[in-house]
Amino acid sequence: MFVFLGKCQPAESINYKMILDDFDRLLPLYRYVESGGRHDPVPLPAIPGFVFKAGCSPKHGEATATFTAKVLNLDLRHNLLQERLAQRLIAEFGVENVSTEQPSGAGTRIDVVVRQSGQYWFYEIKTAKSPRVCLREALGQLLEYGYWPRGQEPTASRLVVVGESPLGADGTEYLRRLRDIFGLPLEYLDLPL
Repeated sequence: MFVFLGKCQPAESINYKMILDDFDRLLPLYRYVESGGRHDPVPLPAIPGFVFKAGCSPKHGEATATFTAKVLNLDLRHNLLQERLAQRLIAEFGVENVSTEQPSGAGTRIDVVVRQSGQYWFYEIKTAKSPRVCLREALGQLLEYGYWPRGQEPTASRLVVVGESPLGADGTEYLRRLRDIFGLPLEYLDLPL
């Protein structure tokens, strides 16, 4: 797929500063695409941390979209990652200690579960290119699997988000904070295809 971004200018009066400004503005997007999603697509704003701003932003109430092909591709990629992870864990812990699509006891299914010395490790696989997005999408599911009433008892001793890209320093710090502040047994595993 190729996407062209730019502006038309008359050949006799090209504004080179405008061209260079566009290149500067598009550089983070270029880095994101060329890194295969390992870099953030847009740098985070340099603000001094959380700043509360009162008010409510108006939002649209309805929208229509079709994502059939994208959802199918993500599902197939998820299946490949799940198979690879399961084989890796089986090689390490034995086939009798690894389960895929394990019912959680609360009406959902856990991607992969390892049973180790009477404890359980839950793995949630995400196909997003960014580890940050993988963490965002997986944390709620892992917390539900591990702590929802009438679900798994005892609770999981490890909750592992699985993505294809390495975590990086910010992600590592984020997980450290979640472990330190909330005592959650969170981890991240990069598993490139």
